[in-house]
Amino acid sequence: MSDYTEIDKKQDLQILHSMGYAQELERRMSQFSNFAVSFSIICILSGGINSLAQATSGAGGASIGIGWPLGCFISLVFAVAMAQIGSAYPTAGGLYHWGSILGNRFTGWLTAWFNLLGLVTVLGAINVGTYYFFMGSFGTPYLGLEDTTTTRIVFLAIITGVQALVNHMGIGLTAKLTDFSGYLIFATSILLAIVCLAAADSYEFGRLFTFSNYSGEAGGNVWPQTSGTWVFLLGLLLPIYTITGYDASAHTSEETVKAAESVPRGMVSSVLWSALFGYIMLCSFVLMIPNMDEAAKQGWNVFFWAMDARVHPAIKDILYLAIFVSQWLCGLATVTSVSRMIFAFSRDGGLPASKPLSKVSPTYRTPVAAIWTGSILAVLFVWGSSLVSIGDTPVYTIVVSCTVIFLFFSFAIPITLGLFAWGTSKWDKMGPWNLGEGMFKLFAILSIIAMVLIFVLGIQPPNDWALYITVGFLIVTGIIWFAFENRRFRGPPIGDEVARRQAEIVAAEKAVGEV
Repeated sequence: MSDYTEIDKKQDLQILHSMGYAQELERRMSQFSNFAVSFSIICILSGGINSLAQATSGAGGASIGIGWPLGCFISLVFAVAMAQIGSAYPTAGGLYHWGSILGNRFTGWLTAWFNLLGLVTVLGAINVGTYYFFMGSFGTPYLGLEDTTTTRIVFLAIITGVQALVNHMGIGLTAKLTDFSGYLIFATSILLAIVCLAAADSYEFGRLFTFSNYSGEAGGNVWPQTSGTWVFLLGLLLPIYTITGYDASAHTSEETVKAAESVPRGMVSSVLWSALFGYIMLCSFVLMIPNMDEAAKQGWNVFFWAMDARVHPAIKDILYLAIFVSQWLCGLATVTSVSRMIFAFSRDGGLPASKPLSKVSPTYRTPVAAIWTGSILAVLFVWGSSLVSIGDTPVYTIVVSCTVIFLFFSFAIPITLGLFAWGTSKWDKMGPWNLGEGMFKLFAILSIIAMVLIFVLGIQPPNDWALYITVGFLIVTGIIWFAFENRRFRGPPIGDEVARRQAEIVAAEKAVGEV
């Protein structure tokens, strides 16, 4: 980062100090590293493969050829709107901060809880996806492992623990690994596309634009029997659920150089590149499939079925290893994101045990307690929810269906507030990444429309319990706010409170060796 001058450093510090926060975390992330942490969490080799059946057992080829770019555009409108806000307010746990400044203490607090709950559960879900990919690629075929709750939790505890340990040891190491992850995802997705195209009998490009209805038995019951229109719309959840996690660029703002410029670019570019490389990879996979009707019947096993049928075992295992490593690195970046959210919310007293959770290690310059707390909660969530069922459906499956709804709600709240706050005393100064009022408001309105669509799709069978959980969560948070937090929680420093914090800022920076 030879281009990071003393002037740049002073500007980053000035922006952070102007929002009432100390430079406790270490700025070691370049613009590429900020992009890579979001690109790694999106990880088209994780969601794009593990959730592939939502498309192939839905509307078939059209769910990829038409549905993937449409779903990616839905994610892009959120990223563009968030980039505008993130450029003006580049702080760790950015969404919580934006929700507070552009709205009030309650909207910030609500944003934080939606985002935090989404991040913890999505960390668990990402590592569960890594577990099932490992079992399908190496665990069962080579090691003879059986899928049991004990095996799953032990596996999760090990890989999540290593992810937490790497994060514990400093942002420098984490950034190097997520940088590597960015290159690995690019290379592996292209290699997978080439292998798929080489293994295809013919190139029936028409199947990428052919609508089918594989709901019910025809699609291995991935989706209940429904209309062709609905099953196509449900298939949009594949790209929407895959292309998320780009808020990590905002969460690592205080560790990124030239954050006001790098963060918005990281968010938007991670979505665009994931959309492009994911499209190439998945279209190539669809062209390789021997028969779309047979593929649909495989349900969630469609990826392994097609690879077994078409790809040489040695090449297949090389690809599987690269995909597995990419998925583990996806979880690593997610630990980074969730820990920074816990840290940021805690330093303003938003969580129980906020004081230790907001403490930064002077040795490693990382929020150690926040890292391990987020990681342990993710494993406990998977363990506890796997043991309890509602009817025939494990609570884990039900809650994971809510995860992305929670995350997108946490995106939509500050975006909606920004729509009304633009040009007022709450938001009268824009960052260097500036769309202009008209474009921002257009993307903000599109984000609200997209949020309604995501919510409607996210609560359809077999995920209909997601409605009750989301409504229940809103009721519980409302009760907690009015009964307890409204009197206790002060929110982030705003106005005169920023000036009063300057002495604390100097002391905090001295404690970690920043000055």
